Amino acid sequence: MLNWLWAGMMLVSIAAGAINGRLPEVTGALLQGGGAAITLSLTLGGAMCLWGGIMRVAEKGGLTEAVSRVLAPVMRLLFPGLDPTGPACRAMLMNMAANFLGLGNAATPLGLKAMEELQKSNPDPTTASNHMVTFVVLNTASIQLIPTTVATLRLKYGAAAPLDILPAVWMTSFSAAAVGILLSRVYGGLFRRKAGEGKRLSAAGGRARRRTV
Repeated sequence: MLNWLWAGMMLVSIAAGAINGRLPEVTGALLQGGGAAITLSLTLGGAMCLWGGIMRVAEKGGLTEAVSRVLAPVMRLLFPGLDPTGPACRAMLMNMAANFLGLGNAATPLGLKAMEELQKSNPDPTTASNHMVTFVVLNTASIQLIPTTVATLRLKYGAAAPLDILPAVWMTSFSAAAVGILLSRVYGGLFRRKAGEGKRLSAAGGRARRRTV
């Protein structure tokens, strides 16, 4: 869908430039934007490689296991019934660690791995489990302690203090995570209650049909 949106905006821009007789400016903007995109990608790539390498070293050095043990009470609270030292929780912890560092792109494959592991223990493979919904909420809220990507962009474009946004980032990301988890719990409880009522009604209907027969 996004590919269609980007393609549509580009075609509209080119058409507008042609109609207004400004195709040279459009061509210049395209070339300049392409060069700026390459430069920006290299700038962001350096920061992502640094923190991604640190995370890999931490994983190989056993830090992930230590973090899993420390955060086991939190994981039990957020994901009741799930093994806090299992592969699903380890993948979720690595995903959260990447988000803590503001590395959204590095967090994506870890998030996909976590969802694969959660699907293995999903009682209904056709519907997202409560654990999966809670994890998606946490990943989307993306609690950030160090907004690496945003700070790198601000530094590139001349910000004197790229990390002066930390209080705002902490407040918004923690608030978003708290509200998201609360809503997932509320709606999860409502869904379970409705599902239970539906099963009871279905069972009652079955007994009534058997009595009629």
